[in-house]
Amino acid sequence: MGGAYLRWTPADIAVGAAVGVACGVIFQGFNFIYPVLSSLLGAILPGLASLFHAIWYASGVFAVLVIRKPGAAIYVNLVGSFAEMVIGNQYAFGFVVISAMLQGACSEIPFAVARYRSFTLPLAIAGGALTGVEYGIYLLLFRYAGVSLLSPRGITHMICEVIGGMVIAGMASWFLYVALAKTGALDRLASGRAARGDTSAA
Repeated sequence: MGGAYLRWTPADIAVGAAVGVACGVIFQGFNFIYPVLSSLLGAILPGLASLFHAIWYASGVFAVLVIRKPGAAIYVNLVGSFAEMVIGNQYAFGFVVISAMLQGACSEIPFAVARYRSFTLPLAIAGGALTGVEYGIYLLLFRYAGVSLLSPRGITHMICEVIGGMVIAGMASWFLYVALAKTGALDRLASGRAARGDTSAA
């Protein structure tokens, strides 16, 4: 009763760690692909590559959908970031960790407003959009020196960041969660039981 449904269980911790490590591997793989992708899309329209940045932060929304506990997105993002650092990447440790925490916090806002009782597609899309806004501004402040928010590149970047957040971090994460839950892989968690029609799932 009360807030018992918000308390973390050993299963939540274990599944979150596994998801985080898997995401870390994906992050690192995308680190190698992104420079080529960015060059190709940048030649078409500067800022267009921001459509795909959500691959780096979709883990936050996915984590909340699966674990359904406060702090799930931050936890999974941090585990993923540490896994990425262990594998080895070209980005500074501070940039990766701070970015992971900010992304996780933004991913959770719509679910927190719903008191972690609703985990719908619209909330997932909202979480992805908010994370896109945060990451887009973060890049303009700390990575894209000299690019103004109101410049053509800045506007394109922000629009693409939000669209990517909604589609990749929001919609794709939700459909991936539903597909995974229907296989029975998440039956140890309330999210898995709920997706398979168990109305007793908390």
